[in-house]
Amino acid sequence: MLMPKKTKYRKMMKGRMKGHETRGVDFEFGRYAIKALEPGWITSRQIEAARRAMTREIKRGGNVWIKIFPDKPITAKPAETRMGSGKGNVEYWVAVVKPGRILFELDYFDRSVAINALELAAQKLPINVKIVEKDA
Repeated sequence: MLMPKKTKYRKMMKGRMKGHETRGVDFEFGRYAIKALEPGWITSRQIEAARRAMTREIKRGGNVWIKIFPDKPITAKPAETRMGSGKGNVEYWVAVVKPGRILFELDYFDRSVAINALELAAQKLPINVKIVEKDA
């Protein structure tokens, strides 16, 4: 699963997901892509599940690019712990996604298989997404 190798500060504040994305909104590599329609957190497990669904559908024939990286640590305190005594330990990592961001790109010679692979990957994600094609 994806996570940073090293971090300077191990714990982060929650933050806000206001506005639309300005970076990572255009095609860079593939011909088909998954684009976010709403803000949200996508965990490293969800990214990996979507990647596996795509590569299984295209049978390792095309190329898949992951355009997001989970670099935000999410902490949680153990169950039945009293209030106080600091912030909890890092439990998992998330990628912060705003509307308009391209999450995955895919390049494959058969359009119907590529669209089907992206639809399978979209089911693994916790936010609403749409499948977009590069204008030829």
